[in-house]
Amino acid sequence: MQNLPPLAERMRPHNLDEYVGQKHLVGPDAVLRKAIQSGQLPSMIFWGPPGVGKTTLAFIISQTLDRPFFNLSAINSGVKDIREVIDKAALLKDSLLGLPILFIDEIHRFSKSQQDSLLGAVERGLVTLIGATTENPSFEVISALLSRCQVYILKSLDEDELSGLLHTAIREDVLLKEKKITIKDHEALIRLSGGDARKLLNVLEIAVNGIGGKTIVLTNENVLEHAQQNLALYDKAGEQHYDIISAFIKSIRGSDPNAAVYWLARMIEGGEDPLFIARRLLILASEDIGNANPNALLLANNCFQAVNVIGYPEARIILAQAVTYLASSVKSNASYEAINHAQQLVKQTGNLPVPLHIRNAPTKLMKNIGYGKDYKYSHGYEGNFAAQEYLPELISGTKLYDPGKNPAEDKLREKLRQNWKDKYNY
Repeated sequence: MQNLPPLAERMRPHNLDEYVGQKHLVGPDAVLRKAIQSGQLPSMIFWGPPGVGKTTLAFIISQTLDRPFFNLSAINSGVKDIREVIDKAALLKDSLLGLPILFIDEIHRFSKSQQDSLLGAVERGLVTLIGATTENPSFEVISALLSRCQVYILKSLDEDELSGLLHTAIREDVLLKEKKITIKDHEALIRLSGGDARKLLNVLEIAVNGIGGKTIVLTNENVLEHAQQNLALYDKAGEQHYDIISAFIKSIRGSDPNAAVYWLARMIEGGEDPLFIARRLLILASEDIGNANPNALLLANNCFQAVNVIGYPEARIILAQAVTYLASSVKSNASYEAINHAQQLVKQTGNLPVPLHIRNAPTKLMKNIGYGKDYKYSHGYEGNFAAQEYLPELISGTKLYDPGKNPAEDKLREKLRQNWKDKYNY
């Protein structure tokens, strides 16, 4: 019994009915379940955080459809490995075994040339590709390959799903069911998991082994005592990846350059991709600083470009400069809130018509029916401003951008107030 695999592997489900989570994809009548049941399976990308079942779901699909299954990890596979698998798949294509499924874990780590080598196999119908990524595929997967794949978003497991998984493991696992385990508190187990099922089972196993004995009562205190000191410091492929990046972003947002550079060091020492870090700084510069300090976005963009050229080890210096500047900068999320409000308004009101006077009028007919009529060209007026309506009539006067309370945006607010008077209540 001592040579058994870890608990997370022992509890890996074998069919959709055992699979936990992702009801929006594989629940009754859900889109992916229907595709699996029909056998008409497209190539696809699974996008979601670690431990939500991407690899498991790919394997279950192959088992359900009884198709050959090839598994590659982008971390340790090259073009040669891809070609070898594709050659094997080509030999199986016309057999009675069905179209092979090629699963690529961490597909975002493949270079353009590696992804190009996959593209031909997908185009020729040699394999059904299933890629798994923790990164936005729009940024990390080449457009030609992405256009031939259906993207499915997998979500972190919720508290009920995680709690159910704990009790299932205690009840059914070959080792745990031999013990008398009681979960008095489950908050620490859930919190340490971060919605990651694999991490949850790892924490449970560490706590049970650390406490020892046949009768075990799990509390928040003893779980934290045994689990925290044994969890990996940083694992760029999973585990604390999202915990560390969360601490990093929140430290910058919270204007603490000391904490921010510490978490930066944790990622660097853990071997994190410097472009991953720089990309997050770009997003933060707009989301959390925005117009309070427009130079932040310029610096973050220059940081990204420089890191792309330099690479480790010197890239750490460039990242440190950007991180300490962004953390020390005045903050505003007004632009971020503005686009959130605007998108919500669009969802609520639908496709409202563009006011006639600001429509383009490239033809005589359009001019005759009023397109562009009475439009005021702003540069023809004093101060390059002329008051007129730009929003659809139904939502006229709706304020979506509310400048933050900081010197730079105070100036923007005053300018908007001068221009629009009481229309937007600036």
